Amino acid sequence: MGKKKQKLVCHTAEQLTDAPSTHIHTASIYTFQSGKPLVCTESLTGVNVPPVSLHDEDPPPARNRFQIYDPGDFLEYMPIPNDDVETETSKRKRTAGDHPLAAWLPECPTFLDEMIRLEGRGEYIEDSLCGHCQKSARTIRCTDCFLPELCCPPCTVERHRHLPLHRLQHWNGHYFERISLKTLGLRIQLGHRMDDTCCNPQRAFNDDFVIIDTNGIHEVGLDFSTVTDPKTAATFNILEQYHKLSFESKASAFEFYHSLARLSDNVGIDPPKDHYATFLRVVHEWRILKLLKRFARGHCPDGVGTTEPGQCAVLCPACPQPGKNIPEDWKDASPDKRWLYALFVGIDANFHLKRKFVSSDSIDPGISKGWSYFVDERAYKVYLDDHKDRNQERSTCASHNAVNMADTKKARGLAATGVKTVDCARHNMKLRNTVGDLQKGEKYINMDYLFFSAMSHNEVTVLNVSYDIACQWSKHLRSRMMTLPSRFHLDFDSKAITFLIPKFHLPAHIEQCQINFSFNLSQYVGRTDGEAPECGWANINPIASSTKEMGPGSRWDTLNDHFGDCNWKLDAIEQKAEHQQELIELESCLEVQDISQWRIEVEAWEQDHSQTNPFQVRVASETQAAVRLELARIEAAELESGTNISLHADVSPSILISSGIDLEDQQRHLSLEIAALGVHATDNQLAKVQQHTNSLRRKIESRQDIQLLYMPFVSLLCTSEEPCSPASSTPVEAFQLWLPSAVGPNMQCAVQLRTLEWKLRYAQANDALKEIRNLLRLRSHLYKFKDSHIVGQAANTRARSTISKADARVNMAAEHYEVARAALANLAPILNEGRTWMEVFKPLNRSKDLKALKDMWEKETEGTRHLSWIWKTPGVSENASVGLHDALHIEWCKAHARAMQWEEEVDLLKEEQRRVIAFLDWQGGWWQNDTLREGLVAYAECQASLRRQLSTHFQILWSPPTLPTPPAGTTM
Repeated sequence: MGKKKQKLVCHTAEQLTDAPSTHIHTASIYTFQSGKPLVCTESLTGVNVPPVSLHDEDPPPARNRFQIYDPGDFLEYMPIPNDDVETETSKRKRTAGDHPLAAWLPECPTFLDEMIRLEGRGEYIEDSLCGHCQKSARTIRCTDCFLPELCCPPCTVERHRHLPLHRLQHWNGHYFERISLKTLGLRIQLGHRMDDTCCNPQRAFNDDFVIIDTNGIHEVGLDFSTVTDPKTAATFNILEQYHKLSFESKASAFEFYHSLARLSDNVGIDPPKDHYATFLRVVHEWRILKLLKRFARGHCPDGVGTTEPGQCAVLCPACPQPGKNIPEDWKDASPDKRWLYALFVGIDANFHLKRKFVSSDSIDPGISKGWSYFVDERAYKVYLDDHKDRNQERSTCASHNAVNMADTKKARGLAATGVKTVDCARHNMKLRNTVGDLQKGEKYINMDYLFFSAMSHNEVTVLNVSYDIACQWSKHLRSRMMTLPSRFHLDFDSKAITFLIPKFHLPAHIEQCQINFSFNLSQYVGRTDGEAPECGWANINPIASSTKEMGPGSRWDTLNDHFGDCNWKLDAIEQKAEHQQELIELESCLEVQDISQWRIEVEAWEQDHSQTNPFQVRVASETQAAVRLELARIEAAELESGTNISLHADVSPSILISSGIDLEDQQRHLSLEIAALGVHATDNQLAKVQQHTNSLRRKIESRQDIQLLYMPFVSLLCTSEEPCSPASSTPVEAFQLWLPSAVGPNMQCAVQLRTLEWKLRYAQANDALKEIRNLLRLRSHLYKFKDSHIVGQAANTRARSTISKADARVNMAAEHYEVARAALANLAPILNEGRTWMEVFKPLNRSKDLKALKDMWEKETEGTRHLSWIWKTPGVSENASVGLHDALHIEWCKAHARAMQWEEEVDLLKEEQRRVIAFLDWQGGWWQNDTLREGLVAYAECQASLRRQLSTHFQILWSPPTLPTPPAGTTM
């Protein structure tokens, strides 16, 4: 066995006390943190280590105030043990906490015995009289008291006058059975203090009052006087508990209520009366009361009726709120600072939050009519009804079903097919009055109303609007605005509005849209991705199973409550440095005059998008047809000048090579046809394959004779093979065609033939990649169309067949590319082509690269996903000088954009942090303006204190870290 890897061992003070004499060194030990070694002082010990005084010499100089060193700085200072020393290995002592269940298992019988013992009277089995009155027998115990003491009935009632909702058990001589405090004679009196007695008590209607609490459903004896004769109540505790539980787990009221019913009777023999409908109504009322309380509507002298639209919405503290968290002179900011006060909004639809035809607006109108996130439904529906016949312009982009099929969304049995929202695109918070129901698909009339409703609440002058169909929806938006109520009209001339497409959705658009509506290529947006609304749906979607069965008003109020909770609940500097360094490294490889010209183009386009787009490919990829045309023109010029070296009157060298590539392609198609034949193929199928086989064999035989004129050495290569004839045992689809790329570098093949094949293979690889991209986009749309619109087994089978054909075409195109790339790899070293072509034509991984856009990021997070290289290949032509220059131009523009965006992101984050603190300080002062009764003042003071605590918390959280003082004599 080999010797252990030697290392120094760090001992504790106790170990050093008991250990024999050893050399102890105080050394600067380096550990790795974020990829860099970090210095810390430790005591090291080692046997037979020559004494080294590390502090007698000057330590290596620190290069910065964090005392971060390079590894080489420590090599001569690290004490190394003698080669003969056997070093020890430190191990952490194992404890019971490492395997808690294994430690508990031996005690399991003890716990089980105790549970069974408590089914009886336990330690009270020998005590017959009550320990309090010493008169009656111990027969009653409370399961909700901390210590379930066994008492007599009168003492139990007396001890529970202030605990009327505890659950009791009665010992019947054999076992415990359920009994209520009402049965024992306890009466609850309302309208008086606990110690007072009413002189004229009146029992509740029919004396069957029910209270719903956290530990079950209780029938109680209640005395009070009322004109409405209520029969049911719910405690604040149970309402608060369900309120929070519904936010976190999205548990339905039905499940929650019946879990309470099982706490009262888990057998079903004597269940409590069904008060589920009452519980739903009380929960609805509780949501409204909490909403009004939190937004100080109880502090308003004019009452709840004066609540304005959007007044009960949780505002985003990081977004610009004029008069609250941005400077008073923000409108006068310089152009290079004005973008910091921009509002980012994201638009999206959610078809999970549908509603069935349940109840109606007249029966269930709701209470919070436009107070928070939903628009006022009455005005909204009036507008939709007035414009329902408006024709929607069809999409000119890549088959947007959201636009083209807005009228065909399945809506049978649904009053609403989903909801549409406008969110803060950076912080995923719903804006005021921006949520509305969809009746059938994503129509512009729905989106126009909601968007301009959101904008009516904000005065900012710079807007960045993110929408997955922004390329289509933004067209004629200004003219459509004129059909909306005048209060929604927006002054377009005074605002700078940029329409963008979220990053995840962008690759599904045509190339022009990918350039004009890209976050990655836009100025003053930082690293915003525009996908915030999509992230928020994961939290709200589980509530859809409950809300789809609700009436319209209950559903609006419930969703408003959940949106408010989401709003309430809700590192770039390192990235900035990395991308700026990447830009510097790229610029070091480029010509200075090119960089200057490209920078001018980028800045001009950022100011005016009508200028030439610097991110657009200007050199088109050459196709095989274009290359063949160019070769034919070259041969025509050679014939005219008398320099043509063709050895056959009808077949030139370029025709020989191109026909070989065509025959190679036909061989692959024939192989697929033969593989597709089943065991019981029909005569027609066999005849068709045989005809193709015969045709291909004749073409190969005729080409062989001509090939010997240009490549006579092929006859030597063919000696080990049978000729391509009907009598040959070699299948025609497997016959070797011996193109220049296949003969190897040792054969004396003409350079012209190899050069011709290089050009044709280069174009073939370009064609194959283009076909792969088109087919993947087609397949993506086929899947999406199938999932959204295909219903029934027969239709699904046909759709699956169509998708299978698309898959087969994708694989065929991939094989074309792989063959072309393999040929290029064989020819490149012979023709001294270098490695430039390998940057364009990379190895194809079918399992990772040949995926639809939707599936490509299946197991990647939002921050780590990457497109396959086939979607990012620039249009580099065969002419390397022109094509490569264009590719470098585009790559520099993208690197410049990335560096600038990370710098913008840092500035934007700092501004948002400042705005959050300013908003909380403003809101804390706003709550302290009230001087009413004690309850109002107490709640206002509590809310003001909460905002101040949040402000202090964020200031501490975002403050720069305290850095160590650099040693004397060092520089920063």
